[in-house]
Amino acid sequence: MSPKRARLFRFITTKPLWVNILAGIALAGLLAFVSLQLLGWITKHGEYLRVPAVLGKSTEAAIKELEAKGFEVIIQDSIFTDTARRGTVLKQLPDPNATVKINRSVFITVNRYVPPMVVMPQLEGKSLSYALEILRRSHLELGDTSYRVDFMKGSVLEQLYQGNRIAAGAPIQWGSRVSLILGSGLDDNNVVVPDLLGMTYAQAQAELQALGILPSPVPDADVTDTLAAFIYKQNPPHFDEDNKLVYIKAGMVMDIWLSREMKVLKDSIAP
Repeated sequence: MSPKRARLFRFITTKPLWVNILAGIALAGLLAFVSLQLLGWITKHGEYLRVPAVLGKSTEAAIKELEAKGFEVIIQDSIFTDTARRGTVLKQLPDPNATVKINRSVFITVNRYVPPMVVMPQLEGKSLSYALEILRRSHLELGDTSYRVDFMKGSVLEQLYQGNRIAAGAPIQWGSRVSLILGSGLDDNNVVVPDLLGMTYAQAQAELQALGILPSPVPDADVTDTLAAFIYKQNPPHFDEDNKLVYIKAGMVMDIWLSREMKVLKDSIAP
């Protein structure tokens, strides 16, 4: 045993027990005091900061400001709302102007730059008022509205996105505008059956739609492109057997026979 350890051993063994107990308590207290002081210095105990208000600021500016104040910034969530500017802070925790210890983390919720995708609802067959409510709940907007002669007056006949019909269940971006074709009811007035012989089906479709007549194409077996096919027979015809004009009500169906090449029968009246 070294001389120093021997002297320490003799000091401990020659003193009364209660002296050794008090010395141990004092040493433990001293160690605890020193540890607390070191811990306070490491964690900067007793130092507080006021959390700046970053609500409504851009995400980049908010992070820069908070980090400059000594806070760690954590983006807790990213959501989307069309009532606030994109890329801005919507929520923060702790609250603005709260007093917190230094080195505290600040959690922020930001508004997304890109709107999320939503599901296109089923509007066809619904009344206009109900369709508008469905659009609102689906975070979509009403685009253009047009009317077509149909017995379903005031109901949605077709739903369109960017000029094309969109099916229910298809993905569509939040806030998109959806156009609707609505039924205008059946007109009691008769219209003259148009002469469609020699037209392409695409040309005839446009004319019949303006009159509110529904086409029913009957293509030949070798027709591959219906829109480019030519009309060679129609029912009802433009003239009857007495060479008088034939009339039809809006909303009625007109049969149209199509061929790959232009050919017009002398007798275009369907049997």
